[in-house]
Amino acid sequence: MGIGIDVGMNQDYSYLFQGASGGGSNLNFLSDYASIKNGSYGKLLKTYYGTVNNSSTGSSERKSGTNNVLDQILEEKKYPKVSKETQEANEKLTTGISSLQSTVATLRGENTYKASEDGTTAADKVASALKDYVSQYNEVVKAAKDSTLTGKTSHVAGMMKASQTYADKLAEVGITVNSDGTLYLDEGTLKKTDISKVQELFSKDNVTSYGSVVASRLNFAGIASNPVSKTEEKEVEEEKAADAGASSLKADIEKLLSNSLYEKVKGEDGRYQYDVDKLFAAAKSFVDNYNSMLKDAASSANSGVIANLARIMEKTEQNKGALEKFGISVDKKGGLQIDEEAFRKSDMSQLQDFFKDYGSDIATNVSLVNYYMTTQADAANGYTESGTYNAQGNLRYDAFV
Repeated sequence: MGIGIDVGMNQDYSYLFQGASGGGSNLNFLSDYASIKNGSYGKLLKTYYGTVNNSSTGSSERKSGTNNVLDQILEEKKYPKVSKETQEANEKLTTGISSLQSTVATLRGENTYKASEDGTTAADKVASALKDYVSQYNEVVKAAKDSTLTGKTSHVAGMMKASQTYADKLAEVGITVNSDGTLYLDEGTLKKTDISKVQELFSKDNVTSYGSVVASRLNFAGIASNPVSKTEEKEVEEEKAADAGASSLKADIEKLLSNSLYEKVKGEDGRYQYDVDKLFAAAKSFVDNYNSMLKDAASSANSGVIANLARIMEKTEQNKGALEKFGISVDKKGGLQIDEEAFRKSDMSQLQDFFKDYGSDIATNVSLVNYYMTTQADAANGYTESGTYNAQGNLRYDAFV
């Protein structure tokens, strides 16, 4: 029985997990282990060795031989042998992921979009890199189909889901997503395309770009192992600790939405006015915790985190002009900066109205980032408690659309 994958769309990548061991083999192993533990195997093998060994064989030698066989049985049950074809698929997947990572890095690099001193045009360099990308991408997908390395194929499925999500933008540069999840490059369309579209598609400055999402999936696929490695365990622990920024940001939003923050105080001139120092402190805390959440969440392995982060950044970009009225600017990587002097000159009554819209709008996504970083941190690899692979919950990029 293979491990299922629910992508929540028409595309079905469940075949990526057909080679994985299902619940039946686990039950067989547990049954065998129970037999070994209660002595059934031992009695059987002792009888066997007692028959084949001559009467001069010492009991200590028979016991040693029996223990060696028991160890071998346990070893084979823990690490079952795979066919030659499966071994080749596992090797191709591992090397293919590495090669694809290198090609994605090339497409995200600035030099690819500049002419070389040897006369090679930027268009030629982009076309070559994109052809390599499609070819290597397809090799990885094909290898994943026959691979038993579910720790890696789960992230390959995430990469494929990203391609499906960005299908329209990929089509603009001549790339079509086939029904089996592979890609097709129309070089004629690519030649007519402005290479700036390719650069934007693979932008390394945008954490929600297609190239960034694929690079993230390949990174985790590259370090994934079966069983889970110490590195992956560390990543999960880091995700659990990384919720501090999102949790604090939730508190900042609540504060900026509260009426008490905007209560006027009597000044030295006897007039009632806003407590600008308190308001700036709240706004500065919001900016700091927003950036902290952005930094932590952008490196997360959990797609629920990434998807909701994308929504937050999208909504912030949409409110870029309004934020600037309060001295808050958005940099090219999506982070925030606050100019204290500009903030103090802004209309504080408008600040409250603004956060009633913007703050309320992103609050749900901030809560979900916090949720996925804590409650669902253990599910960062996408597996549910029943052993199925839940792409809809953990490899979901719908929020990028």
